Amino acid sequence: MIGKNKQEIRRERRRKAEGIPPAYYREASRRIGEKVLALPAWKQAGTVMLYVSMATEPDTRELIAAAVRAGKRVLLPRCTAGRQMETVPFSGWDQMTDNAYGIPEPTGEATAEKPEVILVPCVAATPAGSRLGHGAGYYDRFLRNQPGHTVCLCFDEFLTEKLPEEKWDIFMETVITEKEIYQRRSEKRTGEPGRMAKAEAMA
Repeated sequence: MIGKNKQEIRRERRRKAEGIPPAYYREASRRIGEKVLALPAWKQAGTVMLYVSMATEPDTRELIAAAVRAGKRVLLPRCTAGRQMETVPFSGWDQMTDNAYGIPEPTGEATAEKPEVILVPCVAATPAGSRLGHGAGYYDRFLRNQPGHTVCLCFDEFLTEKLPEEKWDIFMETVITEKEIYQRRSEKRTGEPGRMAKAEAMA
């Protein structure tokens, strides 16, 4: 990845994603979901923030269902003007509508609640917590004011050792692939990736 800019990496990853068999996505999503549900932070959280995944991202629909079954307060993101993001409580799939990107969003009233765990999508990520998003910067802006534990879901096929990093990027506290859980060992969330370690007992 060294020498490539973010847009080049996004294009490369999207081309690669098109050639991956659907069976891989299904099985890898299942394993990632199991790891999320096993996280102590997730188990302890009363309020969690998820997102509705796109076709080439780890499927979050079962995680949303699992959170509802567990009695957790489930928040989903909604894009607003100025490339900002707000959170809305999930109240059922019949209360969703597609946004300009074709992603389902909740239609209810926004809330100022602070989720204890925040699941974050990516195009690519590193074991050190660096994350490459889709390019609009919604999550980087949103997460600056959120104290919740950040968990990036990334297929192992899209995990890489190095990504371009900028001072405004938000680094993830946990990165989960279908093979491993990488836990952050730093309180800092911006400016440097910090150290990560495999959570061997939960991998």
